[in-house]
Amino acid sequence: VQLQASGGGLVQAGGSLRLSCAASGLTFSRYAVGWFRQAPGNEREFVSASSWGGDRTYYADSVKGRFTISRDNAKNTVYLQMNSLRPEDTAVYYCAADLWGLGSNTPSPYKFWGHGTLVTVSS
Repeated sequence: VQLQASGGGLVQAGGSLRLSCAASGLTFSRYAVGWFRQAPGNEREFVSASSWGGDRTYYADSVKGRFTISRDNAKNTVYLQMNSLRPEDTAVYYCAADLWGLGSNTPSPYKFWGHGTLVTVSS
């Protein structure tokens, strides 16, 4: 099983990025997928999650209205569209998968994790 997060980069405040999380070795439609981020010196924090099947989505208050999680089960890929980016969004972003999960906002239920992709937002 492998999760590969990509799409990070350097962007100016107010800009947009789309992160992708591609899975191999598992069927994504059976998994809740969560996005978490970790800034230097900070703990890993919840960003967004999609329940297995994708019918429920959840967002941290700090990103609500700016970020959108979506999935393409045919491509075994989950996306995080990030708009109106702010310097405080700067972090390494990780995707994670939880079999038959409901979209937890805590890391513990997620068994599989990607290596992360760095997002840097300049002011």
